[in-house]
Amino acid sequence: MYFDFVQCHIPAHIHVAAQNCYKGEKGPFTGEIAPRMLIDIGVKWVILGHSERRIIFKESDELVAEKVDCAHKCGLKVIACIGETLDERKRCKTEEVVTRQFGVIASTFKGDWADIVLAYEPVWAIGTGQTATPEQAQEVHKAIRCYIKKSISSDVAENIRIQYGGSVTAENCRELASQPDIDGFLVGGASLKPDFVKIVNARKNNCILC
Repeated sequence: MYFDFVQCHIPAHIHVAAQNCYKGEKGPFTGEIAPRMLIDIGVKWVILGHSERRIIFKESDELVAEKVDCAHKCGLKVIACIGETLDERKRCKTEEVVTRQFGVIASTFKGDWADIVLAYEPVWAIGTGQTATPEQAQEVHKAIRCYIKKSISSDVAENIRIQYGGSVTAENCRELASQPDIDGFLVGGASLKPDFVKIVNARKNNCILC
């Protein structure tokens, strides 16, 4: 019944994403969610590499990369999260961290980059009320795009969507969205508030995913 409800009432232009899945298509992985399980219930996207998965569940860069590759091979599109901790930012390691995290994904992934969305989420700004300034966020997004141009291709760098995630609100969304390398938002708590519509309306190129 729930499956029928989802199929009948979600508009075609809105897609449901899972918050995680495992690196194996199928097998005896008790308690884990296989990519095929998500596809079977009509889910088209999955979020992988979220900071809470990396920190709380100790998911390594390598495991995240394996998950991304497996999910895509199974037919899912992926929102892959990267981002630095407050300590890493204070030590001026931001660019080193995000390019390392993405670099492992890039070295493993063999599919179509059009099916991958990157989400830069500074760990220190998630759910804390702190937000990277538009200039800070743009600086990191630009660095990521430059790295992609060098490590993959200019075409991928130009067309891949890079979202910002980290205490996005109705008050700061427009200024963030105006930055040239920010293509949308990965929204958490703010998506539960009526003002979320302001964040949706701040989008450019119809590329907000949350």
